[in-house]
Amino acid sequence: MDPLNNHRIALSASQAPKTLGPVSDLERHLPADWWRTLFNAVYLKTDGDVVENGLNTVQDVDRLVEIAQLQKDDAFLDLCCGQGRHCLELAKRGYSRVTGLDRSRYLVRLARKRAQREGLSATFREGDARRFRLPEQSMACVGILGNSFGYFERAEDDLAVLQSVRRVLKPGGQVVLDLVNGDWMREHYEPRSWEWIDQQHFVCRERAVAKDGQRLISREVVTHAERGIIADQFYAERLYTYEQIQDLLRRAGFISIVKHEAPATASTRQQDLGMLTRRIMVVAKKPVQVEPRQHPKVRFRNVTVLMGDPQLPDIVKLNGQFNPEDLDTNAKMRDALKSLGDYEFAYFYDHEALLPSLLKEKPEFVFNLCDEGYKNDAFKELHVPALLEMFNIPYSGSGPSCLGLCYNKAHVRALAMSMDIAVPLESYFAPDDQMATLPSSFPALLKPNMGDSSQGITQNAVVSDKQELLAYWELLRTEFPNRSLLVQEFLQGSEYSVGIIGNPGMNVTVLPLLEVDYSGLDKGLPQILGYESKWMPGSPYWSQISYHEAKLSEGYKRRLIDSSMLLFERLGCRDYVRFDYRADSQGEIKLLEVNPNPGWCWDGKLNIMAGFAGYSYGDLLRMIIEAAQERYASPAGFRP
Repeated sequence: MDPLNNHRIALSASQAPKTLGPVSDLERHLPADWWRTLFNAVYLKTDGDVVENGLNTVQDVDRLVEIAQLQKDDAFLDLCCGQGRHCLELAKRGYSRVTGLDRSRYLVRLARKRAQREGLSATFREGDARRFRLPEQSMACVGILGNSFGYFERAEDDLAVLQSVRRVLKPGGQVVLDLVNGDWMREHYEPRSWEWIDQQHFVCRERAVAKDGQRLISREVVTHAERGIIADQFYAERLYTYEQIQDLLRRAGFISIVKHEAPATASTRQQDLGMLTRRIMVVAKKPVQVEPRQHPKVRFRNVTVLMGDPQLPDIVKLNGQFNPEDLDTNAKMRDALKSLGDYEFAYFYDHEALLPSLLKEKPEFVFNLCDEGYKNDAFKELHVPALLEMFNIPYSGSGPSCLGLCYNKAHVRALAMSMDIAVPLESYFAPDDQMATLPSSFPALLKPNMGDSSQGITQNAVVSDKQELLAYWELLRTEFPNRSLLVQEFLQGSEYSVGIIGNPGMNVTVLPLLEVDYSGLDKGLPQILGYESKWMPGSPYWSQISYHEAKLSEGYKRRLIDSSMLLFERLGCRDYVRFDYRADSQGEIKLLEVNPNPGWCWDGKLNIMAGFAGYSYGDLLRMIIEAAQERYASPAGFRP
């Protein structure tokens, strides 16, 4: 069905859009964030003669490749990619490292469907152009094409876009801006026009220059000939002169700025081209010299390290208490922190005294390493940051909502599925459910839905037939009587981890990917990182499993990193996080788990990955502290 008809039919009479009628001042009716809602099915209809025009797309990409000298193996980001037309055209031409990012969920999903339908290798993700999660120095070229620059109310937001672009560009990388010719448009815009979109729909447009002369305000009234108004919407674009865009690029740290003529825009309806009537393309470079990592200014010198309480029981640990290995881990962490001369560290373990201590004297900043949970109750891991927030104390790591969400494996899986990220086949059973159906194939994996540190996941959790399944089912019901259970396909392929440190629009470091090496494990044991590998030093799982840097193709690495970045943002993770994946028998890599505030110990996966990149254990701890302090130091006090 026609998307405009779908849009109209879905509205009741009371909900149906109504026109404002004649207005004397377009600017007064312009929403500050109009771009949040405009780019939908209606937009693709009203502007489809231009933005769904294959000739325009081919010409734009021809010019992009020419002026940026884009190579087939260059990593390219199409920022504000819309429905992905430029990305898909590049993919058709054999460009294999193409990523598109846009704020519109509708357009991003459409881009993904088109890529899948055409079998094209292009990645699409949602995000804000002012602060998006992509690794530093990861792109050879960033394009902002199709006149997608200058939408924000403040020019400072446009500067923030360019600063984010510079952050993800490699030294010597280029940005290509395709934008309206402000000088020409200010003098030649059409104040009013109207045109038929198809046999049933027409659009009427009004335009006026803003009072400060810096933006062109537009209004569109979209109408069905019989059913009436479909949309009455306002939008705007900043009218940059070449001199102004030069200045903005220089302020963002770019050099070698060159202007090119953009291709002439065509319309399949031969009608109003609007803001695409006359464009320019501007290319600028990030300086070639390698820029050392800039340590953010130390905002909080006095750091209180908050840990689990070794004086209290801990049912997760072997024998229900802190072990010599735990105490040794804490000692190694303290030794590593001694090397960070910018900070003064104090350590707090006594959970019984935590609340009275906070009431008496608030810490300046808390390095939250209490992954055991408040009073060593893993279900109360989120209570620690919640308590700190109640006292308005800055702290590192993810907040209560993220920790609570990620503790529920079924919720994370459902969210990942909604984002088209591959997940294992799974059945969910509430605490009072009786098992009614068995898996259609074995082996299968049984585990608690809510849990941490591999509780309930032992070598016996991998079952090969009905009898083993029922036996372990009864064991889990006995040990965890009030928890929901999951019966999941057991993934038997290669297992990987992705580690990310940082926050959106700031320093983001993706550590080299890790692969689990099961080759030394006794052949009769299921290949799994379960409870024995974390808490039982005498187990073969403790001593016979090793790790090495993943040997994956660039395409697979990019896919895992892109999926991880998407989940990082959607789940509201902060500062550092680890994502675990594993391939099925067909080689498809699926999400296993998301670990906000992952294990920080010297022999944990995160530090092993840091070692692959040449970082010491102290470097890793510093990076986590810096990520959190940089987040608090941002102009808006940004806390995602």
